[in-house]
Amino acid sequence: MPSAKILEAKKALVADLNEKIAGSLAGVVVAYNGISVADDTKLRKELREAGVHYMVVKNTMLRLAVKGTQYEGLTEYFKGDTAIALSPEDPAAAARILCKFADADKSKRFVVKGGFCDGQVMNAAGIKSLSTMPNREGLLSMLAGSLNGIVGGLAVALQGIVDKQDETAA
Repeated sequence: MPSAKILEAKKALVADLNEKIAGSLAGVVVAYNGISVADDTKLRKELREAGVHYMVVKNTMLRLAVKGTQYEGLTEYFKGDTAIALSPEDPAAAARILCKFADADKSKRFVVKGGFCDGQVMNAAGIKSLSTMPNREGLLSMLAGSLNGIVGGLAVALQGIVDKQDETAA
């Protein structure tokens, strides 16, 4: 029988994991079996630089962390060697990096299983779609370009009205 200290530590770990999942815009669950230490180190560095939290966690702990939450549907992905990547800022960051890594894995032992975004559990195909979304800076650039076009069009229209009024007054 585990000691009270061990049980408390497990409860604290589950609570912390639950909090991290709840505080993330998106998450990706992967099977990581068989990747080299060098590849794992490179992957973790890239994820960290993108602001993504990547953790190898016991499946039992993950199941407990999502139990009774909107992410309980993720439990089907908690089998075998499992890691979870959580994106608290850019919802597509983890998906982009992990899908690219999985596609490049010649052994096909690193597999994106599924995940979540915006409160919805997603299968691997959904995560793959999420991975194609531009990052925050790309989206802001697209928005700025659209707004610039609208403002430019409005300026031309207003100048046309002013010119027409000048012609009428003359």
